[in-house]
Amino acid sequence: MRVDPRRSAKLAVCLATIYLVWGSSFLFSKIAVDNLPIALLAGVRFVTAGTVLALVARYWTRVPWPQALAEWRHVAIAGLFMVFASNGLNVWALQFLPTNESALLNASAAFWITGLGVFGRRGHPLSGRAAFGLAVGLLGTVLMLVPRAALSASLLLAKCAVLLACFCWALGTIYYRSIDTKLSPLMFMALQMLVGGSLLLGVGFANGEAARWTINAAGLISLAYLTFFSSCLAYTAYAWLALNAAPAVIGTYGYVNPAIAAFLGWQFLHESLSHLQVAGMIIIIVGVMAMTLRGGGFADRKIRREANQR
Repeated sequence: MRVDPRRSAKLAVCLATIYLVWGSSFLFSKIAVDNLPIALLAGVRFVTAGTVLALVARYWTRVPWPQALAEWRHVAIAGLFMVFASNGLNVWALQFLPTNESALLNASAAFWITGLGVFGRRGHPLSGRAAFGLAVGLLGTVLMLVPRAALSASLLLAKCAVLLACFCWALGTIYYRSIDTKLSPLMFMALQMLVGGSLLLGVGFANGEAARWTINAAGLISLAYLTFFSSCLAYTAYAWLALNAAPAVIGTYGYVNPAIAAFLGWQFLHESLSHLQVAGMIIIIVGVMAMTLRGGGFADRKIRREANQR
């Protein structure tokens, strides 16, 4: 099989983007959550990013606005799961969790994406090695749920919220892979952000967060990073990967991002993990690697065949 070098280069660039940008986004999200109202922070981030990307898609790349009601339905469903539910739950949980724990729990998205990836029009069959990786990863996730200190209801609820956020993210990813849409990935992702961000803004205003919004450098700098790098840049890269890479390849960010987030949390926020949580971290990474490294994840022939058809 002849490998298209341009496609390989684009794959590498998109993967590197979500590795580095999303790995560092946990640090900036924690700073933003500590300085700005949560729902309004997330809503402003995604409405701004969605507006920018929609204008770029329409007037720079010349792609049309959605013409059919079905297109808007697809956008709304993806925005509900991948922005409103997934990001909303994640930023809420950061009130109670350190960034390293949040990032490691977010690695469970790789297991959901791989497991759910057997379904849909672009589904891939799981290999035995992938099934093993799923089982190992589940054990590591359970260990990550064990608290470093006394168990509190808010801490347990926050961890469960992150796991639910990961499940919603995976559902949105598989849904996007399975639909037929005439929208470009850039336009689809932009409108998805607008829908999800508008819902988050509605929650923020309903909770009276506008009165608690303050102007401070740390919060606004973090918001700007999350808006233009984490949302505009990394989400665009992820949209391309969702259509052009196998779910197991997409899931590789699950063992790179936590490492970056844990290092930055240790370096700048003085965070640490318990010995049991470190064991859970290692087990999660082993599980994700078993699913995603060469020879694991999905039936190789089907991946190659699908790549050749694009």
